[in-house]
Amino acid sequence: MRSIRMIALALVAAALCISAPAFAQDTSQPIGRVHVDINQGHLNPMPIAVTDFIGGSGPAQQVGRDVAGVIRANLDRSGLFRPIEPAAFIERITAMEVPPRFSDWRVIDAQALVVGQVTPLPDGRIRIEFRLWDVLAQESMTGFQYATTPDNWRRIAHRISDQIYEQLTGERGYFDTRIVFVSESGPRTRRIKRLMIMDQDGANPFFLTSADAMVLTPRFSPSTQMITYMSFETGAPRVFLYNLETNRREVLGDFPGMTFAPRFAPDGSRVVFTLDMNGNSEIYAMDLRSRGRQRLTNHAAIDTSPSYSPDGSQIVFNSDRGGSPQLYVMNADGSGQRRVSFGEGRYSTPVWSPRGDLIAFTRQSGGAFAIGVMRPDGSGERILTESYLDEAPTWSPNGRVIMFFREGRGTGARLWSVDLTGRNLRQIPTQTDASDPAWSPLLP
Repeated sequence: MRSIRMIALALVAAALCISAPAFAQDTSQPIGRVHVDINQGHLNPMPIAVTDFIGGSGPAQQVGRDVAGVIRANLDRSGLFRPIEPAAFIERITAMEVPPRFSDWRVIDAQALVVGQVTPLPDGRIRIEFRLWDVLAQESMTGFQYATTPDNWRRIAHRISDQIYEQLTGERGYFDTRIVFVSESGPRTRRIKRLMIMDQDGANPFFLTSADAMVLTPRFSPSTQMITYMSFETGAPRVFLYNLETNRREVLGDFPGMTFAPRFAPDGSRVVFTLDMNGNSEIYAMDLRSRGRQRLTNHAAIDTSPSYSPDGSQIVFNSDRGGSPQLYVMNADGSGQRRVSFGEGRYSTPVWSPRGDLIAFTRQSGGAFAIGVMRPDGSGERILTESYLDEAPTWSPNGRVIMFFREGRGTGARLWSVDLTGRNLRQIPTQTDASDPAWSPLLP
């Protein structure tokens, strides 16, 4: 009998509140471990069955349905899994402690099965537990339980999705995350741009800033509790720091020119940004404790859009010092500046992958804008998606998916995601037009 491990080998061959809510996790260890190589795209996603979680009657039953629905949607969006329609299920799961009838799940081609239960607790909280089964090997793979408030069920659904993803791929998931972006509304001649934050699947959106001042280029800190962005709130473009726990914001520094394109260092201790004085744009780094600043570039050309490598040792940036906008890499202290992009077109908005293996970028060529990736030395360039206007890539925390915004001729900007194969292209639902997305790390 073929197990999911054997299927994995065949696939390889073929190819908030904003602060973290309190919850309790049991101390049992996951049972078994399956590794699926996802370096190549899978043309045949793994069929997986996710049953509605057992909930008795009343609110717990509805929570059970909702949790299962979010898990199915998360796994489907990843492009690695094909959730089976519940209408096809033969067995009705009624007890967590009873092993499923594996033959019933093999008949509908399920290779993995997720079951769960929602139980009200005396203190008003609920316990959500789940178990992942390998249908082909007829064995349990992992199981956890969480205790949380009833209104936190969606957060737990994302965490369970991450557990399933990790067990079946060997890599951490990216579902328990948030997206901050620029919400756009109003006529094109008087566009209103506000900061908005939401779950990675578009749920729970709310505004962070008012409509009084335009904002651009928001970026998360490594702790997920701080955002840096550019705003015209003071009249001139300035870089701001926004504390999500306290809802307080402050200007990064009082500079004589305009500041823009900010991004945190991987350890959160510094912010690197562009300072434009007298028509000359240079890249600076500021220590957030001492507020001391260090100039990193010194060139008559435009140097902008800096992004740190995951270890903080290097910075990729955009410069037109060679005659057109291209990508350059330098050491974190500004030394060793060297060009890495040499393809046709104009390169911009580079961002280093959390894995350190790739740099994502926007490329303008032939009247279209594309999102692509290349290795840090400039080799292996690949275009993942292209349209009238695709721009501003941001990485999922596991470095497997890129989110960006797309704008058509005469249509507003919207958020999209694409995986590293370029095959799994999805639109992200937003209440308004949306641009400049930034993907948070996994929530603590």
